[in-house]
Amino acid sequence: MKTLEKTLTPRDVVTYLDRYIVGQDKAKRAVAIALRNRIRRKMLPEEIAREIAPKNILMMGPTGVGKTEIARRLARLVDAPFVKVEATKFTEVGYVGRDVESLVRDLVEAAVQMVRQRKIEEVQEPARERAEERLLDILLPRAKKEGHIPDFIKMLGLSQGNEEEAETVIEPQESQEPEEEERSSHTREKLRQMLRDGKLDEREVDVEVDESPRMGMSIIGGMGMEEMGINIGELLGGMMPKKQNKKRMAVVDALVVLQAEESEKLIDREAINREAVKKTQEEGIVFLDEIDKIASGSGTGGNLDVSREGVQRDLLPIVEGCAVQTKYGTVHTDHILFIAAGAFHKSKPSDLVPELQGRLPIRVELQPLSEEDLVRILTEPENSLVNQYQALIGTEDVEIDFTTEGVGAMASMAAMMNSQMENIGARRLHAMMEHLLEEISFDAPDNAGSVISLDGSFVREKLSGLAQDEDARKYLL
Repeated sequence: MKTLEKTLTPRDVVTYLDRYIVGQDKAKRAVAIALRNRIRRKMLPEEIAREIAPKNILMMGPTGVGKTEIARRLARLVDAPFVKVEATKFTEVGYVGRDVESLVRDLVEAAVQMVRQRKIEEVQEPARERAEERLLDILLPRAKKEGHIPDFIKMLGLSQGNEEEAETVIEPQESQEPEEEERSSHTREKLRQMLRDGKLDEREVDVEVDESPRMGMSIIGGMGMEEMGINIGELLGGMMPKKQNKKRMAVVDALVVLQAEESEKLIDREAINREAVKKTQEEGIVFLDEIDKIASGSGTGGNLDVSREGVQRDLLPIVEGCAVQTKYGTVHTDHILFIAAGAFHKSKPSDLVPELQGRLPIRVELQPLSEEDLVRILTEPENSLVNQYQALIGTEDVEIDFTTEGVGAMASMAAMMNSQMENIGARRLHAMMEHLLEEISFDAPDNAGSVISLDGSFVREKLSGLAQDEDARKYLL
């Protein structure tokens, strides 16, 4: 990742985003520069690096034009912790100002899961080896020289592959001679090979699985505590004994369960938490959607405007940089990148409180989608909408051929409906595609082997009634 970051230029970022998002070049360039500045800051001496604040971005544009997708794809490109939150959430009944800090707790939670998953993947090989040993101990228990728990199952004839003899139970001796130990070790290795070859997959075994006590207690109240649920088992840690629960399952399933359990034992939770907090502080990206809805200049007045401005005031210290207490430690928000977005139909960016405006210095306007843009959205991006539906219906051995004329007709009708009704951008294409393919999708299991061509006349016939009927259009997004 470090090598990737150093070689990741703004041009590379834009090229990557072009694979998934049509148009909106200004917004792509803005986030690419913001990401590169973050990389540059990491190369500087700590004295100056700590003074350089991220250049947060305010995206303005109608819904469905790619604002959220740009931020999400950017985070995915660099494997950064990402959280999307609607600013209107903090104006809902029952919320108080300090609850705004929950977005930081959500972000660090996402970082913990990312780091934990990576650490677990790194220990899969030793975890599988340990799981195999545990499973072999169940299938062929080891003899204890000093105790009275010797081998009580000896698999005879294992070297000859005789499965009937392998299940023979004999009386063991209290101790093993060297020859017997060597024979037992040889038997164990043969059993291991059978396990790896899948010859024992269907055999059932009794597995003891650790179950931590789960006595959860949520704290409800002010000071943002609604997100900080307490698990008594986690608090007391090793003070509370783990319950052993014996389960009977097939060997193939037991290996998966034991491998997961051994993976958890091999990772260092404290190290994961420390790395996650650092990753949140240095790489976190927060997408603040619907920020225009908390602007106080919409003309409604009264308590609602007071509530909206109050949310802005509570967001301000987090965007500026402050310390937020989480169950994983203190998170400093000084270098988290905030990308705010809103349609700004009934308000304008200047309606935000001046201090918040100053913390969103980069402003980019995203353009409404034209008919040409909608055509490109249907066909150009990786795993485009057309490709998705062709793959879905293709599982029924039915081939769908979207002609150029058919795609153009669909885009034309979507653009017309966006202009005559509320403009919801590319989201309208999803609803139109469902209506267009409803009958085909329903009958697909009965039409295996067929090829269906969707040309312009087919599209217009299926969708023209909905596009012209104003009452029906109310139910078509």
